[in-house]
Amino acid sequence: VQLQACGGGLVQAGGSLRLSCAASGRTYSINYMGWFRQAPGKEREFVAACSWRGSNTAHADSVKGRFTISRDNAKSTVYLQMNSLKPEDTAVYFCASSPHVSTDVLDYNYWGKGTQVTVSS
Repeated sequence: VQLQACGGGLVQAGGSLRLSCAASGRTYSINYMGWFRQAPGKEREFVAACSWRGSNTAHADSVKGRFTISRDNAKSTVYLQMNSLKPEDTAVYFCASSPHVSTDVLDYNYWGKGTQVTVSS
């Protein structure tokens, strides 16, 4: 599975960004797609995930009500709509795929290159 993420950038606090992640290759092996982020000096953390074929979604408590994960199967693309961004959302954001139903970073075996999101105060 190959994953290509894009959509990061610099935005002021309170602004919005939408990240996209296009999947290709052996997409039939995907069960869940997730977004994770890693800030400098911190561990990679779960942000949101969705089932590749069904309607299940999950969001970290820190982003609930502000971020929304969605999927377009026709385009084999997963999106992360980020609203009401805060400076603490600044991180490199990664999309990843998992053959499992999981939000655990260790269960994700294919990763895209990260995209930087910077939120200024």
